[in-house]
Amino acid sequence: MKSGIHPQYYPDAKVKCACGQTWTTGSTAPELNVEICSHCHPFYSGKEKILDTRGRVDKFKRRLTKTAEAIKAKTEKKPRVKKQVAKSK
Repeated sequence: MKSGIHPQYYPDAKVKCACGQTWTTGSTAPELNVEICSHCHPFYSGKEKILDTRGRVDKFKRRLTKTAEAIKAKTEKKPRVKKQVAKSK
């Protein structure tokens, strides 16, 4: 390896999560701040957090139901009305 071009490595870098959990790891930064970790992530903790601030999930669900209704209306059989043709003599 060339000397002088690699960043300094900190084997005991402290990591702090927004939930308050802390642990040590190796990194090129002496201290790391993260927003989410394995203790507060919904996949690992089993708790669901709603992070949808712009209503994108609700917008998607509305669009999905609207599409499903349109498909259902299209596939329903409509009664056929026969046109009566006037016969000329």
